[in-house]
Formats: sequence, C-alpha cells, structure tokens
Amino acid sequence: MSLTWNEIQRVVFPEDADPDVISLYVDADVWAKVGEREVRVSDRAHLDDVLGRDRFRVAAGDRVSFASYFNAFPASYWQQWTNVQRVRLTLETSGEGTLLVYRSTAQGVPQRVASAPFSSTVRHEIELPIVTFGDGGWYWFDIVAGDQEVVVADGRWETDAPELRAGGASIGTTTFNKPDYCVRTLEALAADDTVREVIDRIYIVDQGNQRVVEEAGFDAVAERLGETLTMIEQPNLGGSGGFARSMSETLSAGESDFIILLDDDVTVEPESIARAVRFARRTTRPVVVGGHMFDLLNRPVLHAFAETVDLKPFVWHAQPHDEVPHDFRFSNLRQTRWMHARMDADYNGWWFCLIPTEVVREVGLSLPAFIKWDDAEYCLRARDAGYPTVTLPGMALWHVSWLDKDDSIDWQAYFHARNRYVAALLHSPYSDGGLLTRDSERWDLKHLLSMQYYPVTLRHRALRDILSGPAHMQQGMATILGELRAAAADFPEKTVLRDEAEIPMTVEGKRVYPIPSGTAGPKGPRGVPLVLFTVQMTLRQWFTRPASKNIAEPQVELAKRDGTWFRLPHFDSALVSTADGSGKVRYTRDPKTFRRLLRESRRLHREIKRRWPELAREYRAALPEITSPEAWEPHFTKKK
Repeated sequence: MSLTWNEIQRVVFPEDADPDVISLYVDADVWAKVGEREVRVSDRAHLDDVLGRDRFRVAAGDRVSFASYFNAFPASYWQQWTNVQRVRLTLETSGEGTLLVYRSTAQGVPQRVASAPFSSTVRHEIELPIVTFGDGGWYWFDIVAGDQEVVVADGRWETDAPELRAGGASIGTTTFNKPDYCVRTLEALAADDTVREVIDRIYIVDQGNQRVVEEAGFDAVAERLGETLTMIEQPNLGGSGGFARSMSETLSAGESDFIILLDDDVTVEPESIARAVRFARRTTRPVVVGGHMFDLLNRPVLHAFAETVDLKPFVWHAQPHDEVPHDFRFSNLRQTRWMHARMDADYNGWWFCLIPTEVVREVGLSLPAFIKWDDAEYCLRARDAGYPTVTLPGMALWHVSWLDKDDSIDWQAYFHARNRYVAALLHSPYSDGGLLTRDSERWDLKHLLSMQYYPVTLRHRALRDILSGPAHMQQGMATILGELRAAAADFPEKTVLRDEAEIPMTVEGKRVYPIPSGTAGPKGPRGVPLVLFTVQMTLRQWFTRPASKNIAEPQVELAKRDGTWFRLPHFDSALVSTADGSGKVRYTRDPKTFRRLLRESRRLHREIKRRWPELAREYRAALPEITSPEAWEPHFTKKK
C-alpha cells in the first residue's frame, strides 16, 4: 500500500536582505571550543547564497549546517503532542557533495543518523523515526560541498500521519494606530501560497484613529486577499477587546477550526503560520499552540523559549531564566545545549498564538482586561479545562520589544496590578493568594522609594476596583483608559521634558552617579543587605525633608539604566531618561505623599488578603458571564 506523505515544515530562507537574520535559517559558521563555550571563528553565511525562498547555495569546499531555528525539525515536540511517529526529509541537491543528517539528544549531543553522497541533481528522501525524543531533541541536515558548489532546493519535512482535524484557521489582529505594520503583514500573508492554503479569514480589528484602510498599499493587498479579509472598526477596548472580537467573529462565521491571534506591531515569518496549523491538526488532543517572539529592532534575539507562571507569588517568567534573551549571532542551535531540551509552557503571549475554536466555545472569550495578563489568564483557563499550551520552536515572528517601554510606571501600571490579581483570584491554588500580596506590597514600596507616586496611585485604584467585585471589569472598560491618563496631570513626574530649553540644570551636575555603597550587582542588594537598605531608605523617606535646593532643581541626572529602585532612594530629586530615549522625567521626593501612599498600600493589601476566599469565589463564579460573547457584544457595537 502506497503511503501519502504530507508537508509539515518547509525548509525556507529569509525573504528580505537583512544579514542579521540569516543565522536563524542556516548555520554556515565555523565554531571552536574555547573553555566551556563555543565561539565563532569564521563567518561563511552570505546573503548572496540565498537564491530564493527555498534555494540556498553552498560554495565549493564549504560545509553548511541547517541546524538553525527555522530549518531544524523540533522532533521532541511532535513526539510529545502529536500522532506523528516518523518524518521524511526530502530535498533536492545539485552539484557534488554529501548530505549528512543528524539528531540531537535532550542534552544537545549531536548524533549522525544518515549520510548520502551525491553528484549532479538528486532528489533525496530519508525516513526518520520520531520515537526516542521524550525529553528533547531535534533533527537537522548538513551539506558538505565537494569540488563544485551545491544548490539545495525544495527541502521539506513530511509525515504520513493523518490529520486529526482538517479545518483551517482564521487570523485575528488587533491594531491601534499601527496601519503600516498591518499592511506589511497582510502583504506577507497574501504573497505566501502555503499560508493561503490554511487560512479561511483574516480579521483586522481597527481600534485607532489612523485607519488601516487609509494606509498606502492597503487597497492593493485587500484586492489580492478578496473575501478572505474582513476589516472591523470598533472603540478602543485594548488588546483583549480586539482579540475577543476576533474570537467572536470566528465563532459566528463557523468556518475555522482555529483562531490565530497576531499582534499588530510585528513582522511575521509566514511559514510559521502554516506550521502552527499543521501541528495543531495532528495533536492528539486540542492544544493552544504558541509562537516565539524575536526582537524586531534586534532581530537575532529571542526573548523567551517558554512562558511560565510561578503560582505562589503569581508572577510570569520567561524560561529558561538565565539564558534569555538569547542572541543567535553568538550561539546557534548546535552550540546551545539547553535549547535541545523540550520545555513546556503555561501560556503563550498573544503576539502569536493559535487557539482551537472548540476551546473558545468551551472556555469563552478573552477576559475584559484591556491589556496585560489576558493571554496568561486565558491559557491557564484553557489548561483548567484540559487544554494545555505548547510553544513550538520554529514558529515565530519579530515584535517590538517591551524593554524600551516604561509600561510599569505609566498608565499601564493599573492593568499590570489589577489583571495580575484577577488572574490569581481565578487560578491561584492558595486560599490566601500565596505570596502575591506580599510581592505586590513590595512593588509599591520600590516605586515609592523611587519617588514614583503616579504608578502607586494607579495600583491602589486597581486594588480598590478588585475589592468592588468582578462587575467593574465590563462596566468600566470604555472609560478607564481616559481616566488613568487624565490622572497623570496631577503628577509632575509624568511630564516628559524633550526640549533642551525646558530641561533644568542639576545641583550636582552628575550624569552617571557612582553605585551607592552596600548595593551589590545590577539587580540591587539581596538578603540581609536588602533588609538593611529597605529599612534605612524607608526611614529616610518618612522622617527627613528634602533639601530646598534639590526641590528647586534636580539633584542629579541619571541614565535610564541607573534610575533603579536601589539608586533613586539616595536622592531628593533626579532627572531620569525615558526608556525610549526621547526625553527626561523629573522625580522629586515628597515625604507627605510617601507616608500617605505607604499607609494606603498596607491597608489595601491587608484587606485583599483577608477577603481573598470571598473574592476568589465571586470572580470564579462571574468568569463565564464576563467572558461570554453576550457580555462582550454591547462593547463591540458601541460607536467610537
């Protein structure tokens, strides 16, 4: 009986001429062992060797490995989550050389499993088992060119395992004043035939006043996509509101087995979308399938390999802690042993995430969170219903990094605090919230010691709203953002000084201040030094008045990297650069405000701790209602 082999992963090469990303597609470098790590001693990757989307040239006498992020095959994930028991590597080579096929163990040890000399033009078909990758491991291939150059073409990883779900996917993108990004994403999707085969609908939920439909190039790409593209305009309900609309539209259309959520400020690798659908079609049970995020402004840098939630303090973590962000320019897949172990995720960011529609039908739409924690909460909710999350290597996009944002000290501080608490009330296994209230109170104190009174004020509003009950989440969604931004007018620290004429001189005139004594390392003091530091600085802020000269003018000027919670408390006032480098903000110590907010912090956290069992019951009982399509629908249809 003849077998039917179907493509599940293409061997692809970059669509643009960015030399920084070539390391994500091929590893053409020569590496040498130096001590405990491998270092690159020769760079043989050249853009002119990329001959097309599926063609690559290997120069005579060279050896190129395709053990790369996008072209190696993550066998352990397919063994763990799908019905695939074997794959077939097929590719065409022209020239003279040798094809070598490798696998790795979970410890990153490479093992050669096949070799095939060739001359002239040859079509290779090599079957490989997927049965011994329980804890990790990849497949990949190398090409060793002989006296002639070799051209590799039409490579793919295939399987004979049947699809357990045959449907396509709808894509939902939420956008707020990023029309240029949206048009570029639509153009990338329209240009890729493989993606078009697995996509039913594309929903662009436009919540801004810079319309996508008015962007240059939109009309042309809309014509190419035809009825596949649906444009929706609605009030600004944040990311959660836009993604909830995409979920709702997908359910109503009834065409798709999956909904793929994509952020707006991204550059997508289109092949990743096809991989997501093909993986999801073969999972032995429905799972949420997430993609990785690379830095759009530093494109070889991966921000996390698996996202997890530490339930005791209820805080998210990027895994592995000490290895990310990871720069593929300095360590590719072959040199990065930790990357060969399979890592399981608790959730995946909604920059790129596939959710089966049956999951949406069972657990509801997004939490009405506006932004922050909606993705993590949703995956925890799905897991509680029996649907795990898998973050699949080789499935990724490039996203604007949050490292250049001040979102923990601007209006988003409210959503960081409120939504973390709501997610914990819904999913924490601890009857009193575990360590959450203690950790949250510590964050308040860090902000207060840093003279950041605005975010603490918003965090306290978040706690009061939580205490009012779950109904506030739907009721205040349309107005909360305006109220938070309006509150900034009462805090001079929220005025960004950009013009040189408005930036005051400093008393001490120092740009980079020496690290205060007793402060150890880039993350600040730990252990006993931390306790002593906290007590000393709290007493200073509570009992002493700032010097009048430091109120009239900032005491020092600090770079953003130096304006930390363990350096700012030493000063009465400071000028600190914004995260994006566009200006400076001025912090000034106010003992009266410090005392008032510290007392309020203590009171609110104690009350939440005391009422935790009651609040958890209320929020869990209300969850099906506040995440239902019926609860969301009135917000979708309101006029902007």
